[in-house]
Amino acid sequence: MKNIYMIGIGLIGGSFAIDIKNHNPEVVIHGISRKDETLNKALELNLIDKKATLDDLENADLVIVSIPVDATVKLLPTILDKISDKTLVVDAGSTKEEICKVVEHHKRRRNFLACHPIAGTENSGPTAAISGLYVGKTNIICEVEKTTFKLQEKALELFRAIGMRIRYMDPVSHDKHIAYVSHLSHISAFMLGKTVIDEEKNERDIFDMAGSGFRSTVRLAKSSPAMWTPIFKQNKDNVINTLTDYINNLQHFKELMEQDNFSEIFNKMENTNYIKQILNGIK
Repeated sequence: MKNIYMIGIGLIGGSFAIDIKNHNPEVVIHGISRKDETLNKALELNLIDKKATLDDLENADLVIVSIPVDATVKLLPTILDKISDKTLVVDAGSTKEEICKVVEHHKRRRNFLACHPIAGTENSGPTAAISGLYVGKTNIICEVEKTTFKLQEKALELFRAIGMRIRYMDPVSHDKHIAYVSHLSHISAFMLGKTVIDEEKNERDIFDMAGSGFRSTVRLAKSSPAMWTPIFKQNKDNVINTLTDYINNLQHFKELMEQDNFSEIFNKMENTNYIKQILNGIK
């Protein structure tokens, strides 16, 4: 795959570009974005070699789509319309059900591989791209059986070359599970940040008194609302279910506090400490 087209050159797409180029220096990476300043910055940072447009996709060996999920749903059929029969298209969206549905009957569905690399930071834009972002990270692939086998092989070779682990899942299960382990975390961070801003009017007090616990918990509230609002919209039902469970747990904790039942609070927290054993297996 010599000609790679990146649609979206922020944290995810830009980091893909860096790692692919590191492993395949001869590859030519073309950037596509609706903002010319994004392309200029990507060129300046050597994330891409050339600017391109959607009309150039007929020349692509690989297209990586890393834009907000609502934009992916709108644009993906057009992308498949413009590619050749030998082109592989992958996406990096945090939701999968709607993205898979929108192309399920497309004549080039076999050219598309639905992916979700579980990697990222709270930063966005071309300057957020970093080398090694995907090393040791899981890439969830959905509906792999609907992609041409030869293109599957090329994708897996690329993902493994940059250090990714592969897991397969159906889109419905993906969206349900990711609502709990990712989407809920971001909502919690945003609402924690909002609660503090609403109550602590003095910004200097927040800055001076915020400990490492607050900083690490609220870190995700620095994430891009333009990216996360469409995710919450596409995964609305699952996110609402996770919020219901989370709110119930918070309400129960509050009731235990009101009852001065700190022995049960201790038990709840001690039982939850089991999460350490789960996460210790994650590098």
